[in-house]
Amino acid sequence: MTRPTISVAMSVYDSGPFLRPAIESILSQTFTDFEFLIVNDGSRDGSGAVIDDYARADSRIVAIHQENRGLVSSLNRMIAMARAPWIARMDSDDIALPDRFAKQIAFFDDNPDHGLLGANSFIIDTTGDRLDRPPVSRPLCHDDIVANFRDGVNLHHPTIMVRTDLMRNVGGYRAQFRFAQDYDLYLRLIPHTKMANLNDPLLEYRVHSDQAGTKHLFDQTLSSVVAWLSHEARMAGRPDPVDTFDTLPQIGTLDAVFETRGADSFARSRILERIIYSPDILAGEGYDVLIGHVRETGARPHLWRVVPRLARAGHFTHAARLGAALVAA
Repeated sequence: MTRPTISVAMSVYDSGPFLRPAIESILSQTFTDFEFLIVNDGSRDGSGAVIDDYARADSRIVAIHQENRGLVSSLNRMIAMARAPWIARMDSDDIALPDRFAKQIAFFDDNPDHGLLGANSFIIDTTGDRLDRPPVSRPLCHDDIVANFRDGVNLHHPTIMVRTDLMRNVGGYRAQFRFAQDYDLYLRLIPHTKMANLNDPLLEYRVHSDQAGTKHLFDQTLSSVVAWLSHEARMAGRPDPVDTFDTLPQIGTLDAVFETRGADSFARSRILERIIYSPDILAGEGYDVLIGHVRETGARPHLWRVVPRLARAGHFTHAARLGAALVAA
């Protein structure tokens, strides 16, 4: 059997009305030499039947059905199955533009020293209409991407194409980083290849309330912080302690885990940057982080503004306790 050029990797879990447009956008690519791996990760809404319908109609589709294991497990299964030298990520609620694969393969043909490529995206809503939002400014060349990694992810995961052997050599995605598996992957790939972004939008990225970044903001930010601390440990020639953990270490333990004074403080500061305007998170899983940050940094003006923000959201006890902590600081 002839090997395809690209293995497309899509994990599906209850994707509803978004699934058909996502699949059809791949089948409509101008570059047609690909296999399309689709994992039905325990869907309960009929997504599995939709996948099977398309698989019967197009031999490039490989349908894999499994009980729900989560995105990381599904992606690693497809990495192991991939027959092509390149893997293209695709999410089941997005739409790939028709020339996505053609432009990405052309880039790799011109830049054989690169092993990972992302691109820009249009933003669409639940109905598929493009939103009038300013374009995201992402660094384009390898050096700029690496130089800006400390500030977070600057490669858009649903757009990436990556060499299959690289993914396998680094062990694929790490299960500990359930909500930042892409960021952790990119950081581990730095010593092994060059990366780039195309300035062209090659995807329509759908925003909706069920996305991980919306539902799991606290956990996603903590995962990103730990991924960065792991990267710093590796770059300093130390073992990556997360390799010995089944789950991520929590705030309050990071100084000891990474043998780095200030790791916990860095984590609190970075998490608060992301959740400062989310009063429900601040009054929930983020509250200990907030109080710990107050004790470390003192009563700064932006922290005082959180008090009425909590009160307006109905978190009166948390607002009062924060006010007392700020006075004491």
